[in-house]
Amino acid sequence: MKTKTGCSMVLSACAAIVLAIATVPSTLAQCGLPAKLVKPSSWQPQVGVARVMRAALANEKSDDGNAAAIVGMWHVTFTAQTSNGDEIPAPGVVIDNALAVWHSDGTEIMNSVRPPQDGNFCMGVWEQTERSTYYLNHFAWFANQFPNNTDNGIGMPVGPTHITETVMLSPDCNRFSGTFTLTAYDESGKTVVQTFTGAISGTRITTTTTEGDLL
Repeated sequence: MKTKTGCSMVLSACAAIVLAIATVPSTLAQCGLPAKLVKPSSWQPQVGVARVMRAALANEKSDDGNAAAIVGMWHVTFTAQTSNGDEIPAPGVVIDNALAVWHSDGTEIMNSVRPPQDGNFCMGVWEQTERSTYYLNHFAWFANQFPNNTDNGIGMPVGPTHITETVMLSPDCNRFSGTFTLTAYDESGKTVVQTFTGAISGTRITTTTTEGDLL
């Protein structure tokens, strides 16, 4: 009887040791994590071993190639607050009402309100600077003067225009707001002919958006 009891005690002790060894990786994994993760994570149990898995939030571009929340088609409005460095007497002047598409590869294209014959497409590249914030570097690559009063309706040639934007997405990722700068050059690209700074706002275009929503 004593022998059976002794065997039972030995078996119990062995089982406890095996259990402790099996849980060591999990314990070490938890203790070894930094107090503050660089990006959101979630736990995925794997046969007794805890493993960190990516769980990107909606406003974040993940390292595994998932598209950032800014990706999509937007209705964008540019409202000027300064012109050539001076505050506009009557703020709230809309200088562009456009449709823009932000692509997952970090490029962007915008269809401006300008007439097609005066150049209404321009392009840019973007990067995510913070969890909900994006920076766009954008160029209108030569065009024609707009508005114009020429006989053929096509304005005189003008140089490139450089636009930068810093925008922040709303929590639902369906709107953004921020600031912009616009610098227009002559044909040489060396002389500044016009500058604007102001506020920019965007509303996401979806499969249910109608023309009435954009006007």
